[in-house]
Amino acid sequence: MNRTALTRYLTEFLQVGNYKDYAPNGLQVEGKERIKTIVTGVTACQALIDRAVELKADALLVHHGFFWKGEPEPITGMKYRRIKSLITNDINLFGYHLPLDGHPMLGNNAELARELGIIDAESVEGVAQGLVWQGRLDEPMAPSAFAEHLAGVLGRQALHLGESNKPIHRLAWCSGGAQDYIDIAVELGVDAFISGEVSERTFHSAVEQDIHYYAAGHHATERFGIRALGEHLANEFGLTHHFVDIDNPV
Repeated sequence: MNRTALTRYLTEFLQVGNYKDYAPNGLQVEGKERIKTIVTGVTACQALIDRAVELKADALLVHHGFFWKGEPEPITGMKYRRIKSLITNDINLFGYHLPLDGHPMLGNNAELARELGIIDAESVEGVAQGLVWQGRLDEPMAPSAFAEHLAGVLGRQALHLGESNKPIHRLAWCSGGAQDYIDIAVELGVDAFISGEVSERTFHSAVEQDIHYYAAGHHATERFGIRALGEHLANEFGLTHHFVDIDNPV
């Protein structure tokens, strides 16, 4: 597949223009023009880039790429070594942040709902660029049972905050670092809110607003979208796809 055609397709498919983001979405480092093999992963760390080299990838697609707002601009040190590896091996780097969180078909939030068995899942319109989702469980679950369910699906134990004993039926969630959206969840009247990260203030918010909060891991809640995107591209265009999950406890 031609690099330009892939870039154009992803821009339209992921509705990049609908989001105000703090990193560029799209082609971030240019590599070879013809793309046959793609590797997907959460973050463009050195370990993932090295695996892309080993797998002879023509393109690496990630959720967390480079050139974040506020980061140092010089290409030195760690950033230099990563970019040098990509350029030396002629590998394209594509990064899609918020568009991959919010995509209605295969975004991180849509895929998280699918993996957890949440039904009637939908984005909350007009709030946080549509990145907060809500839905319900088929049957209510005790807070401890739901924590174990999360652990089974995500492969890590979630941190459960909140002191309520009420069962969990209706939920809201937002993948990644969205702990401060807990107030939105309270306004929605749900029983629990799931995100990736946690702050000191999150504990008090959960307790005082009588809501369960599950910090399930930034990486863990954002593995599914980029994998689904790679599978979609492989099926749509006959590309070879490898999803590489670099373990990350955070």
